[in-house]
Amino acid sequence: MNHDTYTDDYLRGIFRRVKTIAMVGASPRPDRPSYRVMQFLQGRGFRVIPVNPQEADKTIHGETVYASLDAIPGAIDMVDIFRRSALVAPVVDDAIARGAKIIWMQLEVRDDKAAAKAEANGIDVVMNRCPAIEMPRLGL
Repeated sequence: MNHDTYTDDYLRGIFRRVKTIAMVGASPRPDRPSYRVMQFLQGRGFRVIPVNPQEADKTIHGETVYASLDAIPGAIDMVDIFRRSALVAPVVDDAIARGAKIIWMQLEVRDDKAAAKAEANGIDVVMNRCPAIEMPRLGL
């Protein structure tokens, strides 16, 4: 797949299939983008489960923070990654192991090799985009 552009239908399809999102790199700090994006997604009806080992067992926006993807009970549909590109590959490996259906890498986050691995495992991938920007743009 060409990860430089995504069709609106591709992105809409992702949002239609997602109910539960694991947000890797979620922050309890209101000045951080992940804090605001988590709040936005919750306001759109998604369950967003924060993942941050430094904040494990605390809460962000009413959700318990987990240390890792494998610590989350139950199924997750999408993994939203707020980490530097150099740190994406292990998150993708964990998402594959968890059976996630979608991996979303936030603005300025891109790892083509990890994306190819995810796609080889049947996972849809979006890179260098923010759902809090894409949803309003798509009228969702």
